[in-house]
Amino acid sequence: MRIAIVVLFMLTAWSMKLANQSTAAQGASTKKPNFLIAFADDWGRFASIYASIDRYPELQRLVRTPNFDRIAARGVLFRSAFVSAPSCTPCRSALLSGQHFWRTGRGAILQGAVWDPAIPSFPHLLKDAGYCIGETFKVWSPGTPGDAPFGGGKFAFEKTGGRFNQFSESVTKDLRAGGDVQAFKKKIVDLAVANFDEFLQRRPAEQPFCYWFGPTNVHRKWVRGSGKELWGYEPDDFQGKLPPFLPDVPEVREDLADYFGEIAAWDMALGGLLENLERAGELDSTWIVVSGDHGPPGFPHGKCNLYDFGASVSLAICGPGVSGGRVCDDLISLTDIAPTLLEASGIDRPESMTGMSLVALLQSHQSDRIEPQRDAVFIGRERHVESARADYSPYPQRAIRTHDFLYIVNFKPERWPLGDPYRLDGDNPPTDTEVAETTRVTLPDEDAGPTKAWMVSHRNDPRWKPYFERAYGKRPREELYDLRQDPYQMINVAADPQYAADRDRLEKRLMDELHRTGDPRVIDQGRYFENPPLSGPVK
Repeated sequence: MRIAIVVLFMLTAWSMKLANQSTAAQGASTKKPNFLIAFADDWGRFASIYASIDRYPELQRLVRTPNFDRIAARGVLFRSAFVSAPSCTPCRSALLSGQHFWRTGRGAILQGAVWDPAIPSFPHLLKDAGYCIGETFKVWSPGTPGDAPFGGGKFAFEKTGGRFNQFSESVTKDLRAGGDVQAFKKKIVDLAVANFDEFLQRRPAEQPFCYWFGPTNVHRKWVRGSGKELWGYEPDDFQGKLPPFLPDVPEVREDLADYFGEIAAWDMALGGLLENLERAGELDSTWIVVSGDHGPPGFPHGKCNLYDFGASVSLAICGPGVSGGRVCDDLISLTDIAPTLLEASGIDRPESMTGMSLVALLQSHQSDRIEPQRDAVFIGRERHVESARADYSPYPQRAIRTHDFLYIVNFKPERWPLGDPYRLDGDNPPTDTEVAETTRVTLPDEDAGPTKAWMVSHRNDPRWKPYFERAYGKRPREELYDLRQDPYQMINVAADPQYAADRDRLEKRLMDELHRTGDPRVIDQGRYFENPPLSGPVK
């Protein structure tokens, strides 16, 4: 049933045309494939095509991503894709290097990140092999040097500006002067994708290319009410469809509607990229990889959390040689992308890469669970943002996610997972406005926004206090969730004797992987991550 629904997408005239052209192109050319990587900030795992294959599709039925859905229908849609770390810079360090984030030195943190040039990254390897490379907007940031794993800005195409990165702000500002909302949306999208058009026109025609499109519009902050005003999302339609860790109240529903509006804008830009590829005659010879760096910002369980809401992401890949119209349920890490692109281009992978190439899986004709060895992914985090406090320390976590379980180790359970809320009830607590406008007032590892402000302002309400404590309170050293019974990871069964064997097995497998890959967190009591420059004030 799941596959039948996805195949139905392929039966559109658009998909049939692309599939036929792609087959012809494969037989007519031996040219190395091009790569278009569209990577969204804070997108998470939200796309309308997932509604047809998810066990709990309520929110997926509301989101609208027709262009991502077409890419997924033409290629392979990944049902179980995860980041290495649910934090921008560490996730991107892992993706670009093809390694667990903890193997990337100071790339393993966000604030204070510094790229180690001795670490191979796939863009540089492709360039050295004769590829023309280019990028627009965010690749690896924040960090020093900026976008270092993709050339440090030397291959940037951004002349038409970055108004798309403040999409709702840009369109709303134009609307206040009067005009048509659809025309303004198209203008902002066209400016963004014009950068790709310039790259296509300037690159040598005989060279294969690798281009990265990384807008940040889905990252906060966006205009409140823009989901309804610009995209027609009705917040009331979200009632009764929120996951149980989010308060089902008007403020949160509106916040999600606005978030879905930015996703719709991102998807509209995807459509522009596809049009440019087709116009340039390169659509049939290009691998298209579409994903994002972690879950939603400013929502409990989201960004900076190892729960699925924070660590699972959308992923679809299509291109020449990819057997399309399939759903893959193998557990995939975004560290697998780098070795995949290298193998597809005929480049030997560095021994340092811990990711596993997806090429054989992409060329397979099977669906669901395809490669038995892909039965687990490993996730973690260290420092996210900085703090002015001299005693600031990271919140170190590692996890193993299998098909049936999520097992998390919180190495320092005495610390606060998203920042110390000590100021909330002190002598000079922040106002709700302060909480809404800045992440540096309190709970700094969660982005500011209406949901966070609402939860902070209702933290002492007996009805909502459990939501606040679940999101921001201290957590035990071990968390274990039975995904078969508890898909939203609400009930920690780590101390339940019935799960003792599962807990022990998962703990051993996680620790074995950390030791095998040299994670500094399990060496010398984690001294590497516990001392400057990996912790403490950023200098």
